[in-house]
Amino acid sequence: MKKIALMVGLVLVMLVTTGCFRVISTGEVGVKKTLGKINQEELGAGFHVFMPLVSWIEKFDVKTQEIKETANVPSVEGLIVKLDISTIYKLQSDKVAELRGSVSGDYVTTLIEPYIRSAVRDTVSGYETKSIYAEEGRHEIVVKVKEKLKRDLEPRGIIVEDVLLRDVVLPETVTTAIQKKLGAEQNALQKEFDLQAARKDAEIRIVEANGISEANKIIAHSLTNEYITYRFVQTLGETQNHVIYVPFGSGGPILTRETSGD
Repeated sequence: MKKIALMVGLVLVMLVTTGCFRVISTGEVGVKKTLGKINQEELGAGFHVFMPLVSWIEKFDVKTQEIKETANVPSVEGLIVKLDISTIYKLQSDKVAELRGSVSGDYVTTLIEPYIRSAVRDTVSGYETKSIYAEEGRHEIVVKVKEKLKRDLEPRGIIVEDVLLRDVVLPETVTTAIQKKLGAEQNALQKEFDLQAARKDAEIRIVEANGISEANKIIAHSLTNEYITYRFVQTLGETQNHVIYVPFGSGGPILTRETSGD
């Protein structure tokens, strides 16, 4: 038993020192190539051995990843619009060996990035600049780019999960024009608000004036000669004047009151 354990230990030491093994972690797959031929069966998570100079194992990440791309593309008017785009993708684990065997070099540089640039350029070129900036237009662009990438990349074993349009930078002349338009719209809205407020104030003043008018009518109807005479007699007892002369019109009484001095 000791000899067997020693032999196993020596083999492990040789493997470690010579780099003859690979550990595939969860979320990764391995592709093994032997004598120049790629094994079409991917290696799953675990410990895998290979023979140097004869074979090697390459690891691929199959978890969700992001590619950020900045593209300067022309609109339908020929104006250059800057777009910041993120493509969310992952490799199809059972097609990694096929992808490795069909793509030269790094698959991101060779395959994914060119397809992203092409999809964005072809899609945006059919939109006016103002539509690219508008929320509805941005949504349409994202949907079309995503559909095009899925159509081009998924047969190759690259699953496109989503496309995000992070930012849109318009030409300075267009940005200035949009700001002026927004300023004019805000000014018009403010004027409409002021007009509505003025109308409401006028309505309030009309209501107040109608109230005063109605009150005056009521008072005017209540001021009879008998009421005025009554109020005069009532006031005589309160005043300190020596003589009071009150004409009541034709045929009315002349009322006076003299007070004795101290």
